[in-house]
Amino acid sequence: MNETYEKAGVSIEAGDETVRRIKTLARSTFGKNVLSDIGLFGSFYELDLEKYHKPVLVSSVDGVGTKLKVAFAMERHDTVGHDLVNHCVNDIAVCGAEPLYFLDYMAFGKLDPAVAEKIVEGFARGCLENGCALI
Repeated sequence: MNETYEKAGVSIEAGDETVRRIKTLARSTFGKNVLSDIGLFGSFYELDLEKYHKPVLVSSVDGVGTKLKVAFAMERHDTVGHDLVNHCVNDIAVCGAEPLYFLDYMAFGKLDPAVAEKIVEGFARGCLENGCALI
């Protein structure tokens, strides 16, 4: 199967290397509520309902847009991840909610593990600063 992926331009090796590089970064944001490790097709987060009266979950998703062009031009990718977390946190905050976790999604034409690591480094920094987990 790897041969088929390789023909399509997908490097399983680059994917595995990326996961090795980012595991520690993601785990550094985990609190007691995170019940699963990275690498699954979903994440498990235990909601502490004792803290809230009639809780409602608020979620947000955003994209980095043209900031990617600047990041590639400057060869600095950690700011992209950090900025994206803050966009989503701000969108949640204006609704009167607190961020619990951040779900990341990265798409590449060709995966570069070093670039992915820098982006996730920014995700993790943003999550730690805002008290939420990167799951």
